Amino acid sequence: MGGHLGVRFLAALAVLGSLCLCAPGSDAALLKKDGLELFADFRLRAEADWDSQSAAGVERDDRTRIRIRARVGLNYEAGDHVSFGVRLRTGSDLSQQSPHITILDLDDNDTGDAQINFDKWFVKARRHSLWGSVGRDGLPFWRQNELLWDDDVTPAGIAGGLDTRFAEESCLAVNLGYFSLPVGMQQFSGNLAAAQVVYSFEPTRGGATVAVGHLAFDSDPADADAATLLNGNGLRDYAVWVASVRGRVKIGSRPLKLGVDLFHNAEDYASVDPGLPPDDAEQITFDNRDETDGFVASLTYGDAKEKGRWLAAYYYARVETLAVNASYAQDDWVRWGSAVETRGSDMRGHELRFVYALGAKSNVVARLYLVEAITTAEDGNRFRVDYNRRF
Repeated sequence: MGGHLGVRFLAALAVLGSLCLCAPGSDAALLKKDGLELFADFRLRAEADWDSQSAAGVERDDRTRIRIRARVGLNYEAGDHVSFGVRLRTGSDLSQQSPHITILDLDDNDTGDAQINFDKWFVKARRHSLWGSVGRDGLPFWRQNELLWDDDVTPAGIAGGLDTRFAEESCLAVNLGYFSLPVGMQQFSGNLAAAQVVYSFEPTRGGATVAVGHLAFDSDPADADAATLLNGNGLRDYAVWVASVRGRVKIGSRPLKLGVDLFHNAEDYASVDPGLPPDDAEQITFDNRDETDGFVASLTYGDAKEKGRWLAAYYYARVETLAVNASYAQDDWVRWGSAVETRGSDMRGHELRFVYALGAKSNVVARLYLVEAITTAEDGNRFRVDYNRRF
């Protein structure tokens, strides 16, 4: 990082570190009694972006900022088979991807909106190996990263499936769902049909998980809210197939995991050039009609489940423009997009991650991203340090 940026980031880390040291040490829940559980979590983040340029090759200003995320919710177990849940989160009303609020920008940029919304409200039921849910919740897919779907994106609809064991070490799961897609936190546009099959074999010192899934995005171009998503993501259909495999082996007392994900958007886009402005959704679709594949490889060692334990990880990603619906994919790797939405595709690059557990419910996470676009001159570097605390 440049000299001035480095000084600002060290100042940001000093603020984060002082708050970490003052954080409460108890791991007790806020409330847990008679089937009712009240929970909360908090994140404090120091983030720096530098050496970034736009798609046109224009250099962006370096940026350093302090951000927070706060969430609170409750779950209620109504007997042996039914539960209810709700959760509130911070963030902008206009962002379906990010619950973070900028509380200090060291470069005097606008800190953006600071609002609170319900991001989860659901009823769930389980009977033996069968389960179902109605409401708004996370996507019921097994995933080993967020390159396909951001964990903070919560669609509303119905879901269900089964998970059954063939033996003590083997499990087969089927996950199904049909959802309305969020545009921001208060509007919905278009639908998503999702299906996945997951097989896991997990003996004591090793094992593997294999999953195949399909996400069918059905857009609603007549809906005005759909047009607010970047790059016309709310105006086109996607038919994304994903195949994932993760192997695990124990080395000493620590697990080593190797993961691979393959994405392919099988939607058949028009092959006739519409001759529209380059930022028009239809033109973007035509120009990127063959940019429909993605690949992610990851290697992790260790775990951070208990105090004093740590995890180190490396990720390589190459995700073409239309391989995923970027309005619902990760918003971590790049600063590309708008103040409320990230364009997390048409990118290739690296993530280095280190996690240290301060306790059973608190940790510090450091992440370095080095990324460049596949089809343009856009690029950028990002470094983050997060303090996470659950209550």
